[in-house]
Amino acid sequence: MKYNTAQVAQLQPDYLGFIFYEQSPRNFKGEIPEIPKSVKKVGVFVNETPDKVLEKVNAYQLDLIQLHGEETPEYINDLRRLFVDSGIIFPQIIKVFSIKDEFDFSVLKPFESIVDYFLFDTKGKHPGGNGYTFNWNVLQAYPSTKPYFLSGGIGLNELKSVQSFLSKQESEYCYAIDVNSKFEIEPGLKHINELEKFKNELQH
Repeated sequence: MKYNTAQVAQLQPDYLGFIFYEQSPRNFKGEIPEIPKSVKKVGVFVNETPDKVLEKVNAYQLDLIQLHGEETPEYINDLRRLFVDSGIIFPQIIKVFSIKDEFDFSVLKPFESIVDYFLFDTKGKHPGGNGYTFNWNVLQAYPSTKPYFLSGGIGLNELKSVQSFLSKQESEYCYAIDVNSKFEIEPGLKHINELEKFKNELQH
């Protein structure tokens, strides 16, 4: 598996994700190179045991945990207790929900007080990395003030759509744009020039 983490970090993204899910072609192993302190490290987990999450957070000094499976509020509370008992600072939590053409936003309510961010991704065969967008119009019904990440099949071809979305009312609580598979040369290896172009264009 090839990674060009250090090169991506030089682009100064707000967050850099590391996938700890053995069934993913992007499963991260090895050491994280030294990256700027301003870039927050996110560990991505799918239905992982709390002990394993704690182990990875501690080993890689992760700033956030992204939960990409069917994790329940009870799971998150158990995870928090484990961190407290272990004397390790509990990272911020991003809880992922997958959307296609419609979504029941009532499922967010039990998570409101125990996570820091929601992330909306495309519902597909795999937990992430499916390579296509969902219908962002669904977010017109977003009932919360919780900041969220917009994810799912976002690449250079979606730049104008993202810019259009960010000008609309439903993007009021859109906190970050999450990109991954559309910027890959191969799983885990990112196309730096395309990432840089996307970031620069999005900031204008």
